[in-house]
Amino acid sequence: MSDRAVIWHDIENGSYTADIGLWRELAERAGGPILDLGAGTGRVARALHADGHTVHALDSDAGLLAALSERAPAIPVHAADARRFELEERFALVIAPMQLVQIIGGSPGRAALLERVRVHLAAGGKFAAALADPFEAVAEEDRSPPYPDMLESDGWVFSSQPVWVGEEAGQVIVERRRQAVSPAGSLDEELAPFALDLVSADTLEAEAAAAGLEPVSRHAVPETADHIGSTVIVCRR
Repeated sequence: MSDRAVIWHDIENGSYTADIGLWRELAERAGGPILDLGAGTGRVARALHADGHTVHALDSDAGLLAALSERAPAIPVHAADARRFELEERFALVIAPMQLVQIIGGSPGRAALLERVRVHLAAGGKFAAALADPFEAVAEEDRSPPYPDMLESDGWVFSSQPVWVGEEAGQVIVERRRQAVSPAGSLDEELAPFALDLVSADTLEAEAAAAGLEPVSRHAVPETADHIGSTVIVCRR
């Protein structure tokens, strides 16, 4: 059976494709190497690499990057924290998909990430970061929970389903019920909370400007049946 962290990452993130077209558009315009922050198992990095772009993948979880390397050995990977990384390369485009900037420790964490991004961007290079809409993340009281995301691996059946969403102390908390059924039929179950900082586009743009990055555009990624919508903020060094 594959690493559990990889399996849960693939189940909860791997099927999301609503934003891929935008990352492809930004990559095509960049005309140079790309750094994918919080790359995980390579949902975005592999798509851009398949288009012929030079892409580096960075994530703090070495296990997820190992899975990425198995799937796309030609993509350079870097196991590092997005707030503290140091690479020799400089990039035409740095991207932070899937609300990475909302899970790195509030304003101090974002400031540290933005400083690292500025250092690693080539002159005129761009940084693009996705922000979830917190109002879409808070479900209506009468709305039924979405169907679970599921995956089968080596005879095991895994499912993950959001069962509670709420707002606490400036964060949106999403609680998922994760279930794993073994080939023999035994059930493992856990509740996995996930906290998302409430950050507006105006706030992120102001923080980027303070870090030496000029906000240049915003792009909407629409809500899907299974995922909340987001706004992608683009800034230039």
